[in-house]
Amino acid sequence: MKLFLDTANLEEIRAIKRWGVLSGCTTNPSLLAKEGKDWEVQMKEVCAEVDGDVSLETTESTADAIFEQGMRLASVAPNAVVKVVMTPEGLEAGSRLVAEGVPINVTLCFSPAQAILAAEAGARYVSPFLGRIDDIGADGLYVLEEICSIFEVQGYETDVLAASLRHPMHVIEAARLGADVATMPYDVFTKLVKHPLTDLGLEKFDSDWKKLQKELKEGAK
Repeated sequence: MKLFLDTANLEEIRAIKRWGVLSGCTTNPSLLAKEGKDWEVQMKEVCAEVDGDVSLETTESTADAIFEQGMRLASVAPNAVVKVVMTPEGLEAGSRLVAEGVPINVTLCFSPAQAILAAEAGARYVSPFLGRIDDIGADGLYVLEEICSIFEVQGYETDVLAASLRHPMHVIEAARLGADVATMPYDVFTKLVKHPLTDLGLEKFDSDWKKLQKELKEGAK
């Protein structure tokens, strides 16, 4: 499973990129607006910083307008992937973009039926939103499990991109259930590396090392 960062912040991208585990990035209009820059400039900077696919989201509502905006977004960078919303208009525009050779990510997916439509439209990614499904009292992980199972049976080439991940267990379960990609905000990404036993182990090693150095120094006198 590949790990993507859900952000438009360059410092967050650079920080995780230094770990050598970042495979891509997802953005949306809200994340881009948060950075307070010109959207096009910010999108280009993000794409240039990431060694992998970067999803850039359309904001139009009609199929023709989504298609036209999608073509512009695709021209931002070679690694740009156009996000279209799971609506009839989004699917229509997305199918047209795919026909033009533009990779798409069908976003705001909340059911296996919607995921099937995305795959049939030729999407590179489909993004089920686990956290938002949980928010309405349903089971986001169960929906993800169903989608992954269906895609395996059908042999769909569309990657399942688990989105709206709220905590490390979402990431772990997404991997266990067979998601191709997990995208998460910076704070969730940084929690993956943390464990209290790691901290305790480091403290013990450091203490023992300092003790040894002190003994060696005293023995040399």
